[in-house]
Amino acid sequence: MGGADARIVRNTALVIVALVVLRLVAAAFTPITFDEAYYWMWSKNLAGGYYDHPPMVAYVIRAGTMIAGDTELGVRLVSILLALPMSYAIYRSAAILFGGARVAATSAILLNVTMMASVGTLIVTPDAPLLVASSFVMFFLAKVLETGRGVWWLAVGAAVGAALLSKYTAMFFGAAILIWLVFVPKLRRWFLSPWPYLGGLLALALFSPVILWNADHQWVSFVKQLGRAKIEDFRPVFIAELIPTQIAFATPLVFILGAMGLHALTWRRAGAQASRVLIEALFWTIVAYFVWHSLHARVEANWFAPVYPPFVVAAAAAANLVQWKPRARRLVEFCLRWAAPTGIVMFAALILQANTGLLSGYRRDATVRSVGVGWRELAAEIEAVRVRNAATCVLAPDYGTTGWLAFYLPRGTCVAQQNQRIRWVNMPEPDPKLLAGKLIYVDELRPDGHLLLNDLFAQVTRVAELQRKRGPLVVETYGIDLLEGAKGDVLDRSPPPELLP
Repeated sequence: MGGADARIVRNTALVIVALVVLRLVAAAFTPITFDEAYYWMWSKNLAGGYYDHPPMVAYVIRAGTMIAGDTELGVRLVSILLALPMSYAIYRSAAILFGGARVAATSAILLNVTMMASVGTLIVTPDAPLLVASSFVMFFLAKVLETGRGVWWLAVGAAVGAALLSKYTAMFFGAAILIWLVFVPKLRRWFLSPWPYLGGLLALALFSPVILWNADHQWVSFVKQLGRAKIEDFRPVFIAELIPTQIAFATPLVFILGAMGLHALTWRRAGAQASRVLIEALFWTIVAYFVWHSLHARVEANWFAPVYPPFVVAAAAAANLVQWKPRARRLVEFCLRWAAPTGIVMFAALILQANTGLLSGYRRDATVRSVGVGWRELAAEIEAVRVRNAATCVLAPDYGTTGWLAFYLPRGTCVAQQNQRIRWVNMPEPDPKLLAGKLIYVDELRPDGHLLLNDLFAQVTRVAELQRKRGPLVVETYGIDLLEGAKGDVLDRSPPPELLP
């Protein structure tokens, strides 16, 4: 490695480490989201699968809390640190596929300044480990191309298996790899080799705990996730959301570079055929599915996580390899110069807004309900009401409120979701003695009350109305009901809708 390349590697590493430190600082003081609280509860009861997703997110959170405790930082620690190996995988992938330290460094930095990576590793969801695993899928496929050694297919299988343990979207990697092998003539020889098939068996073996868990639970997770978009639910309005949300998640300048890169790869203006086809297959196979899905149901912006590794490599190719005409060249240079500062400013603004509401003048915005600002104070008030009324357990009507209550109430407090018990099938049932005493029910204030509670309990008494606030903004007002005289089983054990006829 020459002096210039060594300097590029050193500077890239310093930038990425600085960005990781910035996320760690933000993670320490940003309250967790309701999804994170829910997954944190999973992490206390590890299993082969869960109602919503495979188990990797629970393992990531468990590892972090073993180091930093049951804190906001502990929940997020390992997810954020995984950006370091992710960045290595991206760097090496780009270096192998398109050559040169500059393309590799650009790829790694561009990924880290996207909101998908910066916020997506800070806010721990299944998409965080999926993004990391996807980077290694691309890296190991690049090693197959570079070395021609079959043993690298085992590494591909391991990476795909890790991706499948993160989220079911990873199943599309199989189709993408097949397309790559079919459309690159020199790679078709792998169809006659045992190595790709051994890699596939390894991926299946790693995924097998999820299969076994589903087999034991009426395939409920598969039915829930794989049945999201049905052809009879044709509603194309959602497709209009795809590009705007991805411009935001990629950040505008990285999005422009990525789009230009994909265009250049399509028209053979950068890289060898095998490299171009790999990037496009990994990108368009998953994008095609989400476009189809958006014709029937909403596609959340973070679901695109697995396409970001090939997307930023395409962006780096556009920035460093393609001979653009003068006007396009000026656009590329502008985007390349300002992509990192723009991404950092967007990240800082989002963290500031989520915690304070300052940028919207303390009015509501997209973060206000999902980020648990005000929950620590609210939980202290709820605990005071519980103690004052000698309640033995706290009930909630949804998994988000249940997760926040469990995270912010004193450890060991009995907390349970009254319905949707399938969500908690891996966790010990609340002690029947605790459910037999006085209970309090926490839910957003509703004008019609809770008629169901009147059927379940002899006496339902409103004992408090408490507010969750972000600065001067009242995010939600909660009604706190004291429940006495249970008429039967307190918990609704009805089967989930996915299993109903």
